[in-house]
Amino acid sequence: MPEVPRGAPQMSRKRGAEPGSLPEHVAERKKACWGILTSQGSWADRSPLHEAASQGRLLALRTLLAQGYHTNIVTIDHVTPLHEACLSGHVACVRALINAGANVNAATIDGVTPLYNCCASGSVGCMELLLQNGAHTYTACTHFPSAVHEACKRGHSQCVEFLLSHGVDPDHEVSHLGSPLYMSCLHQHTACSKILLHREEPVLISAEGQTVLCMQLSDRTMLIRCQCYLTMELMSTAGTVTISDLWS
Repeated sequence: MPEVPRGAPQMSRKRGAEPGSLPEHVAERKKACWGILTSQGSWADRSPLHEAASQGRLLALRTLLAQGYHTNIVTIDHVTPLHEACLSGHVACVRALINAGANVNAATIDGVTPLYNCCASGSVGCMELLLQNGAHTYTACTHFPSAVHEACKRGHSQCVEFLLSHGVDPDHEVSHLGSPLYMSCLHQHTACSKILLHREEPVLISAEGQTVLCMQLSDRTMLIRCQCYLTMELMSTAGTVTISDLWS
């Protein structure tokens, strides 16, 4: 075999890959998605269809479906290929899976739906496909994860606006999370807060059932104080809610 010259750059096993680390924004996105994926179960029991959907490999996904892989194949935690495609924001794969009969309302053992994963990834395109094909905006159990809460938590304002335009209640509360407005303020996402505040009679409720401005400051004093100031500023310009409404 010909000798490889010394000092030649190391290439990855993927054809055409350049040496060096991934761009920072790509690495951060992959890290965020990995955290959600591992919370929905390990990779050990995922099928090739799950992997193709997660990586956006449309041709491989179609080939696997043609070979007989079940569209709604699940892992031990009930994660489906559609969950994976939505979490990674692969619109073409989502469309292919839905056309093959994927359950748009499939839920993991933790109550996570494909729509929830769209809000985690910020993919409005995937959300639109799901809602056009009968996806529910709410789950049957109020303690299960809420799509609008996840969008507010991650600051995906387009997802918030899209959900509200499809009839999602801006004041929908989840027992351990509070209201969507509380989540957006908690994570300091101004754009999401403005969208919610421009809806009729928004309510800012914490997970303990208190308005944010009435919460007693604890060990997170500075954080809560900043949230209160941000909320007051937004409410003073929104015109739909006054500060006095919070104290009544």
